[in-house]
Amino acid sequence: MKKGVELESFITNNEVVKNILKGLNLTRNLYVSSIIVGEAHIGKRALVRSVFPNAKVIDGALTQELLRGIKEGVGELVIENFHKVKNPDMLHFENMRVVAIADYIPSMRDIDEKFAFIYNMPPLRERPEDVDLYIRYYMKRASEELSLDMENITIERAEVDISRNLASLRASVYRELLYRKSTVHDLQNALYHLFLCDGELEKGYRENLAIFEKAILKAGLGKYGSQLKLASILGINRNTLRKKINEYDIH
Repeated sequence: MKKGVELESFITNNEVVKNILKGLNLTRNLYVSSIIVGEAHIGKRALVRSVFPNAKVIDGALTQELLRGIKEGVGELVIENFHKVKNPDMLHFENMRVVAIADYIPSMRDIDEKFAFIYNMPPLRERPEDVDLYIRYYMKRASEELSLDMENITIERAEVDISRNLASLRASVYRELLYRKSTVHDLQNALYHLFLCDGELEKGYRENLAIFEKAILKAGLGKYGSQLKLASILGINRNTLRKKINEYDIH
């Protein structure tokens, strides 16, 4: 996992991931080789570092550094990006404790021959219980890093993006919190830079008013749940409101 989304300590409520942790802990004092395979940004690195905090870490893409580390017999070694190792046949792990991390398996033969234990770590879309954990974790981080008051703020699972696992989840949590804590002044500044830099002004005055109108109507429907009530509050004709809802394709 990239450092930008790495967890300070590994957390999970998922049984499959708990079993991976259990397996690694059972072999933490043995000279055996293990590999964890799974999509990018699912927490593989943080998981391994939680069990082997003092192991030497080498990127599999750095062939000479990797060969030198193995030759020197570092004892306990974590190989990141094992899928980037150019020639796995060169690697021999005698009298070493090795844990490799891979986003995918380039060749099953290489894996079978090199590793005694092969673990498949599921992505976040298969770990809904962990999504809830990480939402709370990143909300706490945001509160500390951005000095945001989290009182009365909740973010639901359906409101976060897990398409890129922890990378997109973290970004969407921070984004949601900034949206909800934004003031009118913050929004005016954001719109100023939008219109200044992205060529939006060329669309014309009326077209740009749609940015505000759509947001107001969508928020009003979400808040009141009634077109009749929203039309009354906004002081517009109900038919006009319905026409605009259709025009902006608001659901």
